[in-house]
Amino acid sequence: MIMRHRAGGRPGRRRLGRLFSLSLVVLVAAATTATAAPNTPARPTTPDLGANVTVFDPSTPVAEIQAKLDATYTKQVDNEMGTERYAYLFKPGSYGTAEHPLQIKVGYYTEIAGLGAAPTDVVINGKVEVYNRCLADGGTGNCLALVNFWRTLSNLTINVNAAGQDGCRSTANFWAVSQAVSLRRLNITGGGLSLMDYCTAGPQYASGGFIADSKLPATTNGSQQQWLTRNSEVASWSNGVWNQVFSGVVGAPDDSAFPDPPYTTVDTTPVSREKPYLFVDAKGKYNVRVPAARKNTSGTSWSAGLTQGRTVPLSDFYVAKPGDSVRDINNQLDRGKNLLLTPGVYDIARSIEVKRPNTVVLGLGHATLTATQGSIPLDVADVPGVVIAGVTVDAGLQKSPVLLRVGKKNGWGWSSSANPTTLSDVYFRVGGPHVGKVDTALEVNSDNVLIDHTWVWRADHGVEGFTDTQRWNTNTGRNGVVVNGDHVTATGLFVEHFQQYNTIWNGDKGTTILYQNELPYDPPTQADWMNGNVEGYAAYKVGNRVKTHTLYGGGAYVFNQNNPSIHTENGFEVPKTPGVVLNHIMTVNLSAGTIDHVVNGVGDAADAAKSGTPVYIVKYPTP
Repeated sequence: MIMRHRAGGRPGRRRLGRLFSLSLVVLVAAATTATAAPNTPARPTTPDLGANVTVFDPSTPVAEIQAKLDATYTKQVDNEMGTERYAYLFKPGSYGTAEHPLQIKVGYYTEIAGLGAAPTDVVINGKVEVYNRCLADGGTGNCLALVNFWRTLSNLTINVNAAGQDGCRSTANFWAVSQAVSLRRLNITGGGLSLMDYCTAGPQYASGGFIADSKLPATTNGSQQQWLTRNSEVASWSNGVWNQVFSGVVGAPDDSAFPDPPYTTVDTTPVSREKPYLFVDAKGKYNVRVPAARKNTSGTSWSAGLTQGRTVPLSDFYVAKPGDSVRDINNQLDRGKNLLLTPGVYDIARSIEVKRPNTVVLGLGHATLTATQGSIPLDVADVPGVVIAGVTVDAGLQKSPVLLRVGKKNGWGWSSSANPTTLSDVYFRVGGPHVGKVDTALEVNSDNVLIDHTWVWRADHGVEGFTDTQRWNTNTGRNGVVVNGDHVTATGLFVEHFQQYNTIWNGDKGTTILYQNELPYDPPTQADWMNGNVEGYAAYKVGNRVKTHTLYGGGAYVFNQNNPSIHTENGFEVPKTPGVVLNHIMTVNLSAGTIDHVVNGVGDAADAAKSGTPVYIVKYPTP
């Protein structure tokens, strides 16, 4: 581990007689019960995981499961800015048959997960899918996946069976999504996987996603603009638009011809830790498996048996529900409990404080913490081994300094490279369902932190009732991510639309594997988008004092729809030193605005003349 200081009266006879008589009755009753049912163990009961968690058993009729999931999908398929949250959990066993497959469609804020110790313990004979949404002409036009956010699929086997579906949909399991959607611990057999929905009318665009710890069949990337596949195994991979990144993937495509095709392959992942998962053991008891951190690995964590790590009984968690007070939550954390957040929206007026090493905070069904009164909803101490997973953090009406903070600035740091504090599937929103204001969404001050898939989003659309011009002055967010700690690794860093630098990386010896960014759509004028005398802010800024930093696969996109004449000088801005290396980076114009250079004045302009055509730099600095 590393410590560092940073510049911060006895009863009467009658009563005894009654007690003696009562004791005889109890003893006789107990003996009678024992004789009637000797050695009968108590059956484990399903814990109370909240009103919006449903646990299925293999004995449940397929039609009943199908009807339940179809009803939720009908409510959630268009509920992009709603407050409902759901988790559907499957006990070990098989669901669906060849004749009657279980065909699940997944809408917003829905988690589908197996409760096995291994992904092979739960088998869905059927499909688990996401389709394009059609947003115009009464449901027949502008069909795309660009806003298919906030859904989770994990820890099960999908034995692809399209019985009863039309000919086009029989070709693969469709997963047409964009940001804040994760696939983890999956075993897909019996058919292909498509990351686009080519059966619904076009344009069929999709923009971003994440797979980890999974065994995949032949996979069609199709229209996906960027994607990260980490520590997995894939039979084959075809197509790709801009950034397709593979880290520690057995069977990953060769990247020597970059950018045609636009593949980036990192043979082993330098630091990884799989997301904690809920499972039921052989005795029917509920536990959380907390995987161990690993270094320089490839392939899945479960191919050789149980994922390395520790098992924590659910009784060691405080199971929170919306409406629980932060004081009660913090008291339980102080007593050594971990925290399980059941599905719903939690209004947070003071910080949930995670102070103890190795604490686990696990959200189900996209549990959402919303800042009120300018709070920092989640504050993690400068200690090792904390795991935050499956949580969305929203800004509120009163400006917060930060939405999630890891460690204090200028404080004493206690960290461990072998046991990094880890953020897995942690998402941030500023605006969208309501007005949001923040200075910085995610601030990492600790050393040895792992960010494993995050979407940090200042909303470019929502239900607040503002025009795009009004949004610039109403939903405010200066920076998306600020990293001040050393030895921080990010695998899957998606940061979009903030009003100054979207990402600032001040810590040394940092690594990012896949960075995706859209600059803000809504600056009204060039004067609103100036960094001193420089036109605009780079999407990704590495601090001037940093000596060592590595980025694999980065993209910055521009769509200045409010004012197409606006310029941004550079997509990436880094110190000019040999230890700071950017691999496979690009900028692209999405029809409005201009990024003049890719990095530090190098690279052609991404402007309207090259709309939709990326400008690539294979490596910076050039060898």
